[in-house]
Amino acid sequence: MNIDKKSALLVIDIQQEDFKEMKENDIENPAWDCIRNAKRVLDVFRKNGLPVIQVKEVHRADLTDIGRELDGSEGIHCLETSPYTDYAKLTYPIEGEYRITKRRYSAFFGTDLEILLKGLHVDTLYLIGGLTDVCIHYTAADAHQHDYYIKVVIDAVAGSSREAHEYALKAIQYLQRDALVTTADVESAQISDKSSSKG
Repeated sequence: MNIDKKSALLVIDIQQEDFKEMKENDIENPAWDCIRNAKRVLDVFRKNGLPVIQVKEVHRADLTDIGRELDGSEGIHCLETSPYTDYAKLTYPIEGEYRITKRRYSAFFGTDLEILLKGLHVDTLYLIGGLTDVCIHYTAADAHQHDYYIKVVIDAVAGSSREAHEYALKAIQYLQRDALVTTADVESAQISDKSSSKG
């Protein structure tokens, strides 16, 4: 597999609220596989100087911008007044990484992500984080509709349940047959100048 230099990494909602802080020696806890793998993918993009865009969901304390989110399974979350709304420490943004704050599930909705991607001349988006069936899915769908190639790193995303995770991945693959990759694929990939290399 090749990673085109016109690729960017979207780190979606890896926040303390959803990914409680892991301990480095907590290797027996399978719940941390996603964030461990996300860090491995992040390390590849950082090492190769590829754009990293850190996205987090934030809502005002008076809930004026939360919209219909409370109509479903989710309770009040990601309030701007909560310290747990901040990025998780393991994948915390470093200097030179872009930050996007969103009020809805898709990282495209009501943000300047599209302007940023155009400025970076990006055509391929790698997605890690969560939730697979919510913010990953809706961001991937919007990316597809904006004509970006999408690559969801299947072992670096987590869903609200195993079943929801699997169904969301199938839905994303329906949009783009080559959309699903693994952390190992990313780590073994060659960085390519050829914009036609999407494998």
